[in-house]
Amino acid sequence: MPREPLEILQKFFGFSSFRGAQEKIIRRLVNSENGKDPHPAGHCLVLMPTGAGKSLCYQVPALCFEGGTLVLSPLIALMQDQVDALRKKDIPASFINATVSAEDKETRLQQFLDGHIKMLYVTPERFRKPEFVEKIKTARISLLAVDEAHCISEWGHDFRPDYSRIGEFRELIGNPLTIALTATATPQVQEDIIDKLQVDPADMQVFHQGIERPNLRLEARDVISEEEKLAAILYAINTYPGSGIIYFSLIKSLEYYSDVLRRKGIHHGIYHGKLEANQRKRMQRRFIEGENTLVLATNAFGMGIDKPDIRFVVHAEVPGSLEAYYQEIGRAGRDGLPSLCLLLYGQNDLATQMEFIKWSNPQPHFYDRLFGLIYENPAAANSMGSDYLREQLNFKNRHDFRLETALNMMDRYGVTEGVLEEQNLRILRELPEALLDEERYQEKLKNDQLKLLSMVQYFRTEECRRVFISEYFGFSDEPRCGNCDCCNL
Repeated sequence: MPREPLEILQKFFGFSSFRGAQEKIIRRLVNSENGKDPHPAGHCLVLMPTGAGKSLCYQVPALCFEGGTLVLSPLIALMQDQVDALRKKDIPASFINATVSAEDKETRLQQFLDGHIKMLYVTPERFRKPEFVEKIKTARISLLAVDEAHCISEWGHDFRPDYSRIGEFRELIGNPLTIALTATATPQVQEDIIDKLQVDPADMQVFHQGIERPNLRLEARDVISEEEKLAAILYAINTYPGSGIIYFSLIKSLEYYSDVLRRKGIHHGIYHGKLEANQRKRMQRRFIEGENTLVLATNAFGMGIDKPDIRFVVHAEVPGSLEAYYQEIGRAGRDGLPSLCLLLYGQNDLATQMEFIKWSNPQPHFYDRLFGLIYENPAAANSMGSDYLREQLNFKNRHDFRLETALNMMDRYGVTEGVLEEQNLRILRELPEALLDEERYQEKLKNDQLKLLSMVQYFRTEECRRVFISEYFGFSDEPRCGNCDCCNL
């Protein structure tokens, strides 16, 4: 197997040269591993736009190193797609997650320990399993790659508690050379990522590639009525023919506009959390393969989609943060051709997002009461399920998802094991202070509200929209793009 990064890039990935900051990042990692770098701990934090080739920054070094590369990834579908793509290139890679049988998990882990697999993808939750931890500690790991690294920070837009323990995981596996990658991280989140990784800031080089997607046209429109929103959607479909994604915050809004478009004879697919898993997977495959060119979706759609020719991304309802918005519009125009990113702003959207903020931040007393209900009467909780818990918690609004959020967070913090639906939920440990701290709760609530405010300010700005986004993520003194609706007034 070739050992030089450029040779690996050409042989396995079919590219003649690196682009952007890829070569600098890869050289720092490889030189650190072989002792050529004056700073042996050549850790990297990579901030690179969606579609700019972040994965190559760890996949190429992985094939240069003698030991294996452990990749932490937050989504099962995402890791499966990446492993499938690597295997098609004859690169020995595999994954371990909840969809894999116990026998296959054991086999794949042993293959990684024996060096037959160069890249092993796992979710951070895998480190909860003692049998996995005991074996992975014996592996020869040359590189730890943390994908979607913004999930590490509670101040980011997609916090995962198990991600915040990555510093502990690094120590368990011998504090290997580490690369963390994300498309979206404010300066505050960048600091938190480095802190949670338990890496000395002096040993971590941050690579900013900025917001360089000049082919994306950024527009925003104020829409007062359903008719105005429909007109804006049709404008995107007709002006930028080809594949497109229209994002909605609410499933009922998605279904309403799906009916309207269907009556107009506009063929499309839909994707949201109420669909069965196999339906969602089939819809994603059809979109990638070009069978469906238009998808109406909630924000669950898009992660890991490697489709270069998406001509437009429309947000029919305001998302909750500029981080989420930027990540989602990054799915447009990866082939470099002109593409539209259109935000539709309605006042009612803000009320919806404020509700989402409330649901995603259950109060400390809510956690305390829920914990008590499950601890004191697990049989009732399991036999009667969420309806029983809602009644005991004195709220019956089925559109209020605090219960789901709290159960999810308790699971991710290792407080509980099992799930209500399978009637095997049980308490493992006390609630962590992080879920009971009133001051922390208020600070997190305020942080999420400020993120929503940033979306309002983005809509209202009269300066270049790309400059606004750049400054939000800490890139100052960027020139005007000349390709957004503010620049072209």
